[in-house]
Amino acid sequence: MSRMRNVLEYLEQSAERFPEKSAVTDGICTYTYKELLAYSRKIGSGIAAYCRSEQPVAVLAEKGADTLAAFLGIIQAGCFYVLMNPELPIGRLEQVQQVLQAAYIVTDREHREMALQIVPEHRILWMEELMETDENQTLLSERRKRAIDTAPLYANFTSGSTGQPKGVVVSHRSVLDFIDIFTELFGITSEDRIANQAPFDFDVSVKDIYSSLKTGATLVIVPKQLFSQPAPLLDYLCDHEVTVMIWAVSALCLISIFHGLDYKVPAKVRKVLFSGEVMPPKHLKAWMDHLPEADFINLYGPTEITCNCTYHRIDRNRDYSEGVPVGKAFPNEHVFLLDEQDHEITEPDKAGEICVRGTALALGYYRMPEQTAEHFVQNPLNHCYPELIYRTGDLGRYNEYGEILFGGRKDYQIKYMGHRIELEEIERAMEDIEGIAETAQKVVDLYYSLPKRGKGKGVQVTISCACFVPKPHTPFEFVPMDTAETLQAKQKHLLESVRSRKIKVNYHDSTTSFLEGVFAKGDRRLAPVIVEAYKRGCYFDGWEECFKYDTWLQTFADLGIDPAFYCQRPIGLDEVTPWSHMDYGVTHEYLVREYQKALAAQTTQPCNRACHGCGANHLLGGPCFDYSQNLV
Repeated sequence: MSRMRNVLEYLEQSAERFPEKSAVTDGICTYTYKELLAYSRKIGSGIAAYCRSEQPVAVLAEKGADTLAAFLGIIQAGCFYVLMNPELPIGRLEQVQQVLQAAYIVTDREHREMALQIVPEHRILWMEELMETDENQTLLSERRKRAIDTAPLYANFTSGSTGQPKGVVVSHRSVLDFIDIFTELFGITSEDRIANQAPFDFDVSVKDIYSSLKTGATLVIVPKQLFSQPAPLLDYLCDHEVTVMIWAVSALCLISIFHGLDYKVPAKVRKVLFSGEVMPPKHLKAWMDHLPEADFINLYGPTEITCNCTYHRIDRNRDYSEGVPVGKAFPNEHVFLLDEQDHEITEPDKAGEICVRGTALALGYYRMPEQTAEHFVQNPLNHCYPELIYRTGDLGRYNEYGEILFGGRKDYQIKYMGHRIELEEIERAMEDIEGIAETAQKVVDLYYSLPKRGKGKGVQVTISCACFVPKPHTPFEFVPMDTAETLQAKQKHLLESVRSRKIKVNYHDSTTSFLEGVFAKGDRRLAPVIVEAYKRGCYFDGWEECFKYDTWLQTFADLGIDPAFYCQRPIGLDEVTPWSHMDYGVTHEYLVREYQKALAAQTTQPCNRACHGCGANHLLGGPCFDYSQNLV
């Protein structure tokens, strides 16, 4: 059999072998392999009419069966796909677009308003219309003939130390080589049902998608909202008879933390492959105890080497008190350790940087040649011909069995929920806060530099930390909030930055702000939490005496609800909220308008200069101001 050059060959072969079998389901929509192939060709025909080969095409959509069809359609057109996750703040998506400069975005009508904040309407391709396009077999065939296996397949954006996100570009060749080995090594077959946990902009999903297409397995996409509800999540896994879980460690721990496996066990699961963070032994044991016949595999590798470069099969009879190894290299990948002088380390218990070479290496960072050159470098062990390696920035050491043990980072990068975050990026946010304090100081200094007009008592500038929380009834109710950890860091940094006695800082404690943001983004599922917390002595409006932060968190945990889900989710511009029924004066249209102006860095003049139609005074039956008396 000739060597594959394009991942579409996975889809085409599975569609030929299993035309009527379910290829993908997301709980609402299901496509057979025959349907998925047909829709990909329709979508590809529509996109190819607008885009050149090897161009990036962004997809602004939630993960789902239609989103997968869009990915495959983009590949049919000879382009490469980039998911823009609508859960991310619009500012982050704008940063991605600044780097990507995608000529077109594929999206649906639900995300129209968000898409329009990124590109003008004539550069939006609507999913609903693409799926109705007539297939242009001639055009698609021409695109395929010109395609090469080192052409880009997708780009995933990660955190960047410059503050700009980095787009890791991965080729067809890298995915084909990795998936062929991955599915054979772990025995994934057409009989499997693979539960997709990861977002489609996270490279764990690459293993889900292409393992399914390669083998003819069924991809079961788990709706994201279930990850704040362990019981319904386990119901979903059982109802869909899931057999393979390739999940981030944090997602597995979410279930074990809330003792979800005591409620129900997904008994048909025969393989659990985990990655993204170090697996806590306690949680690994909980999963292994409830699935005594399943295989457990620890996977390791950054996005830049196409998913994973090492693996370790868990031995149920082995002592892992020193930690679970990241293991040994996948076939056709060379993983080795370099010391600070770029000498290879071969002896046990000596730390060095984990480096990788082979066809799995990504093409580099999109439109970032300097950062690409910094991390994808000439192999210092090879002085005879050009050969790139990837320096992961991770530290490792060999144990007595020759397996690699993970030893943390050598730079300023951390992992949160499996996603990479550069600390420099957080530091830039801190710099913004310091700038706020400096601006306040300049206001004070300016006041005292002006000629005095009487014996005034001076000036005091107040900075409020309330701006860190997207409160209801304001234009910022639509945006996601920071994590509890980031709120705490911001509060601390602001207090440290305010060095003048004439500057006052107004704030709730960061824990209060966190819960305030959670309830600002809440829905009816939080009602039982409020009732139960009340029974335990907590009062929603009694922040000082009856706040009891630990009790609130324990109540969330006991009821199986993750508060972080609410604080970090954006609210749709047309979403019905718990407070939508309240008439507090300001109109919803005004809030949307002000939100969009804020995103565009535009300001609204004071009310005494011009009425902006906020509606705040309609309850009083009159205008806000007598303009003849109040104009300045």
